[in-house]
Amino acid sequence: MPTFKPILHTPNDFLHCLAISSNSTSTSQPIVHTPTDPSYYTTLNANIQNPRFCSPSLPKPFTILTPVHVSQVQAVVYCSKKHGVQIRTRSGGHDYEGLSSVSNNNVPFVVIDLINLSSVSVDVESKSAWVQAGATLGELYYRIAERSENLGFPAGACHTVGVGGHFSGGGYGFLSRKHGLAADNIVDAVIIDAQGRILDRKSMGEDLFWAIRGGGAASFGIVIAWKLQLVDVPSTVAVFDVKRNFEHDTTKKLVYWWQSRADKVDEDLNIFLSFRTASSIDKEGNEKIVLEASFQATFHGGVDKLLQLMEKEFPELGLQRQECTEMSWVESFVYHNEFRDGESLDILLTRKPNFHIGSFKAKSDYVEEPIPEDTLEGMLGMLYEEAVGRGWIALYPSGGKLNEISESSIPFPHRAGNLYNIRYYVDWDEDAGNITASKIHMSWIRKLYDYMTPYVSKNPRATYFNFRDLDIGMDNIEGDTTSTFNNIAQASIWGIKYFKNNFYKLVHVKTRVDPTNFFTDEQSIPPLLSH
Repeated sequence: MPTFKPILHTPNDFLHCLAISSNSTSTSQPIVHTPTDPSYYTTLNANIQNPRFCSPSLPKPFTILTPVHVSQVQAVVYCSKKHGVQIRTRSGGHDYEGLSSVSNNNVPFVVIDLINLSSVSVDVESKSAWVQAGATLGELYYRIAERSENLGFPAGACHTVGVGGHFSGGGYGFLSRKHGLAADNIVDAVIIDAQGRILDRKSMGEDLFWAIRGGGAASFGIVIAWKLQLVDVPSTVAVFDVKRNFEHDTTKKLVYWWQSRADKVDEDLNIFLSFRTASSIDKEGNEKIVLEASFQATFHGGVDKLLQLMEKEFPELGLQRQECTEMSWVESFVYHNEFRDGESLDILLTRKPNFHIGSFKAKSDYVEEPIPEDTLEGMLGMLYEEAVGRGWIALYPSGGKLNEISESSIPFPHRAGNLYNIRYYVDWDEDAGNITASKIHMSWIRKLYDYMTPYVSKNPRATYFNFRDLDIGMDNIEGDTTSTFNNIAQASIWGIKYFKNNFYKLVHVKTRVDPTNFFTDEQSIPPLLSH
């Protein structure tokens, strides 16, 4: 089977094909933005959530398409295949390495922005919902709450994240210890495959349905919609977001204890722990830099029970009643997105965060044994090397339902045996095209990652696909794609770290559904090649 080769004649050939195909399948055409249109750069950059990928030096799509009907996505697939064009599909634009908006390969590509395919339909009686891939988590939570205050869904906390990519990579959040990942709670999907067919779970087959729930759907097609199994949530949850000075011995003891306990406490409680430097004024009125430990949590119950549980499990935190707030489940996402001035739930429908985001780079690890205290201090001490508040280390606990699901149930394999996930993060404000500044900050985070090598998971050194990191390996798209061994060996360098042995099953699914490797990017599952 020959591999897909970029053979674009001219952009006009593609656009002409699209106009003909769209007219034959729909009463309207997708909105098309080309570089000559005044709206082109505004549309391209509006949903790039990492400004690092707004750099003028990066390759740009020769067309951005914002379809309003599923048939228009089919037309893009047909014309892209006919004219040798790669497709990048964008839901919320949060891919950490910008792969939904830009390309690191010298090949012609288009961006399909699904922002107009964002409907949410909730069925309270069956406790289910259909959500189109262009919707954000905020839109999903808002629409669920419109129908019921006692239904929710276990996905991420950031309201601007698009469901299309988030669900296809796993989807971790405050409910995950109780109900599993978002991908664990998907019961159907609609996808357009490399042949342009619209498939649901029954017609796509169980192997493809397995692959797109945690294995990165962009390797296999374009997901149009997900059907979700909603979960019960109480009428009232309790939240807190408290900061403590890490230099205090009590806080150090608490952090070390958190490592061993956060994955084992009551499943109704999920405590995220993060660290960054901050400016502080001492007793003499002098400014100094301190290291803050932030404990951010949701408890699916009231404050009284939360305080009892915290006193039992984490007395060193000294959590006070006035540091906790009771609210509805959906209101907790307003709170955790740092809207704390009485904003209405409508704020969840916005696509802009309530905090500044500079250009950034992130990496991640899984931890299986508590990190020694001296190593923790060494890791956190490196935050002082970055500008105040710009380096950030966050810890997300495992346990509960996550441990009960097998590694092979879906492609996401990070289950029993993990204490928590670490995300290392740095951002900066220099111009996106400032290569020197980018190198300085990315050198810092790579040094931090190297420092942690002995203390995190091994064989493989596992990482979370939704915290995508091209440092761990890329496909050789422009090199030798004629050798199955080279293809698979190259991709396995990064694939094993994301998916462990599930990577090889993903390769077999890819070979069945997309043998010519039409859906491809710098970290996409390759097919076995045949000649």
